Formats: sequence, C-alpha cells, structure tokens
Amino acid sequence: MIRSAPVLETERLILRDFTRADLDAHAATLADPEVMRHLSGTPLSREDSFRRLLLAVGQWPVLGMGMWAVERKADGQVVGHCGFFDMEREMEPSLVGEPEMGWIFDRSVHGQGIAREACEAALAWAEANLDAPSYPAIIAPDNAASMKLAERLGFVREPDGVYKGEPIAVFRRPGRLPAAAAATAPAAA
Repeated sequence: MIRSAPVLETERLILRDFTRADLDAHAATLADPEVMRHLSGTPLSREDSFRRLLLAVGQWPVLGMGMWAVERKADGQVVGHCGFFDMEREMEPSLVGEPEMGWIFDRSVHGQGIAREACEAALAWAEANLDAPSYPAIIAPDNAASMKLAERLGFVREPDGVYKGEPIAVFRRPGRLPAAAAATAPAAA
C-alpha cells in the first residue's frame, strides 16, 4: 500500500505530501471567505485548517490515496490541494468505497489553469494506480467555476444527490478501461 503521497510534477507545479511548514499557506486559503463560499460557507480557523492538513496526510497510509499539496514551482508557494479520498459520507447516492476526487485552490491562482493542471496530474496517477471504474466528485450546485473545471477534466454531471439535507451536484468521470475491455470496445464513429 502507498504510505505517503507520491511526488508528481507538471510544467508549473509539484504535487507532494503536506508538511507542517505548509500550514500558513493552507490556513490562508481555507480562511478566505470567497474560497469557502461553496464549501462550508464558513472560513476555517487555523486549528481547523491544521486538522484538514493532517487528514490529507493521514489518508495515504490508511486508504492508499489522499490529497496532495500543490506547490507552484516558480516560487515554492502552496497554492491549493487536490486528490482522492473516501470520507464515508452519509449522502444519497452513496459514494462510500469509491475514490472521490476533490480540489481547493487559493483565489490568487483562480483562472490560471493551475487547478486543471494539478487535477489532470492527479487523475493520471489515479488511473495508473487505483484502477477504479469511475471517479465521483460532489460540487455545490451554485459553484459554476468548479463545475466547469470538472467538465474540462472529463466529469459528467449525474442527477443531483442530497448531502447533509441539501442538494449536491454529483459528477462522475469514467476510469481507464481495462486493456481487455478497451480492445473489444466499439470504435468511435
């Protein structure tokens, strides 16, 4: 089993495990009311941000997947996080047992393609290592920017679900076809 986040590199980014030194940047992102508007609606305290950081690190040895800290190569700044998890969410439809994808990025990098670049690297890793039939993601119904990113990443919107008594948009991205299934799949017209 994978015990910690593997390091992934893209043209502009390094995806890696969180360290305690990342707390200031992580806490600043999660304290931003605009960033949190579609998540909990409430900015997180430094204490709650530290818990989230530990959760990101702790998923790897327990689940064999987790969240990556996303570091910008140009200046070494952590600008967000993305990855896969199973939060045992009590929601309909159930996602328990599936590698749910999620992402949160600092407002300073919104609109720069940073989130897409990081998420594409994470998805490539997942397809090579998790071999799941699909990857779900849930998004607040009014979070148009995140929905647009999901669609660019190949996620397709499914019927809405219910999470914590509220409607939630459910997206799903097909996983990589096993080699045998890909060989027998009909050719695209």
